[in-house]
Amino acid sequence: MGFDEEAGSSTNVLPPFPREDTPLITKSEHLSSQPKTFANIFIAIVGAGVLGLPYTFKKTGWVFGILMIVFVAFLTYHCMMLLVKTRRKLESKNGGFSKINSFGDLGFTVCGEVGRFSVDIMILLTQAGFCVSYLIFIANTFAHLSNTKKVLGFSPKAFYIWSCFPFQLGLNSIPTLTHLAPLSIFADVVDIGAMGVVMVEDIMIYMQTKPVLQAFGGLSVVFYGLGVAVYAFEGIGMVLPLESETRDKAKFGRNLGISMGFISLMYIGFGVLGYMAFGEDTKDIITTNLGKGLISLLVQLGLCINLFFTFPLMMNPVYEVCERRFCEGRYCIWMRWALVLAVSLVALLVPNFADFLSLVGSSFCIVLGFVLPSLFHLMVFQDEMKLGVLISDIVIMVLGVILGISGTASATIEIFSVKV
Repeated sequence: MGFDEEAGSSTNVLPPFPREDTPLITKSEHLSSQPKTFANIFIAIVGAGVLGLPYTFKKTGWVFGILMIVFVAFLTYHCMMLLVKTRRKLESKNGGFSKINSFGDLGFTVCGEVGRFSVDIMILLTQAGFCVSYLIFIANTFAHLSNTKKVLGFSPKAFYIWSCFPFQLGLNSIPTLTHLAPLSIFADVVDIGAMGVVMVEDIMIYMQTKPVLQAFGGLSVVFYGLGVAVYAFEGIGMVLPLESETRDKAKFGRNLGISMGFISLMYIGFGVLGYMAFGEDTKDIITTNLGKGLISLLVQLGLCINLFFTFPLMMNPVYEVCERRFCEGRYCIWMRWALVLAVSLVALLVPNFADFLSLVGSSFCIVLGFVLPSLFHLMVFQDEMKLGVLISDIVIMVLGVILGISGTASATIEIFSVKV
């Protein structure tokens, strides 16, 4: 029941409608060098999730937090490479498969419409989830800076989310991302700079306060922490377009591994230093722990501004999925506005930034990042894989299901629990 018998089947020929290609990687005749590939991988993975890591380290303990980051980074890298190997195998088969440009294309090639629909749903929910976290971060940060209980009769969080709403309608109405993509790159540059400033502040504060730290937070928060870590490393939807545009594809795996290692060290440093500085007082968004000085203000405003402009870029895969399925691939401004409204309403209902990261990471990101890559790899290579590889794929799928169910339950409990 391998794919050899189906290689020439019309069910494996990709349809001509738009695909879920990443918004930052456009189809181009100019292939990326290794440094540019490294930069693109960094942009694809690093986002707002890093800001919730110190709070997560507080809940899980700093030693377990480090182990958690290393484990998730390795597993994410492994599953990303499973997608690359699966795509290469399918495209090399006699009888021919159409060019597989995205995760959704791969799902369609392996499982037909069921596969594409599964990937579509996960991409829609994860990307929309990222944008919800952006709005929560922006609103909570401005609420912290304003330090008021009511603004024009609204709670500070509601006021700032609705203040963003009309401007996001305008930005998300732009049908092309040509003029918006550089803003996302600029946002990541600012993120790195802001993270550096925050870590320096953390070290200075720790030298003065030296709070008591815990190494392990107990089994009850393991799945919660893993959910945040998975969210922080989520970028698997961009792996296939990135690999397609790499000039030296033989070195893509090594480049990806180096990138993941660098990002892991950065995450560990940021999470540990943030927790070391504030101990049990660490808040769900680490920047709200900073003082009222000018540097702190500039860091928080910079992050908010850049996440604000990254919002339409992250929503683009959602629009591509919805417009392809409901509008025959045509641009639809009303659907875009309705989706922005839906994301804003969800952001209003979620009280805690890090808890929401854990929920999205534990549910949709785990399915998209771990379960589906191992499932597709198993289905394509089942007739030729060794026993160890077979067991590995099955273990990852089972582990993903267990982590997904347990982490979703843990994050949901945290969201609705009373914070003290």
